[in-house]
Amino acid sequence: MPTLGKSSVVKLDNAAGTITDISAYITDFSGFGNSTDMLSSETFGDSSKEFFPGLRNGDVITISGKWDSTLHTQLTGLLGQTTSSTLEYFPAGGASPKASMETFLSAYDVTSTVADLVMFTASLQVTGAVTWS
Repeated sequence: MPTLGKSSVVKLDNAAGTITDISAYITDFSGFGNSTDMLSSETFGDSSKEFFPGLRNGDVITISGKWDSTLHTQLTGLLGQTTSSTLEYFPAGGASPKASMETFLSAYDVTSTVADLVMFTASLQVTGAVTWS
């Protein structure tokens, strides 16, 4: 059964470490690939590339959407923090499955044009394991 993206839920810690639903501001959630590094493992004499799985995750997630002063305060409070922030992503809404991960806010940009809404983009570096439940 197809699921509409509008059902997705995104929650992110604020600077005090309290998980907060920020879905009302988000229009795009991307970059979450749940990836595994593939390490080159060929040796002298090989005529084809060979690979071996390495470390998992470490993706950079991008969220973007409508700028809001409350969300702005939350995101700027995370910039430069040395403690990771929990990010929870529910692609099908508030029900399972849920991806939970620790992140660091690595970039936060605000844009505005004359005839459009003020928008934001934030980049979150995943650190450690991603768990699905």
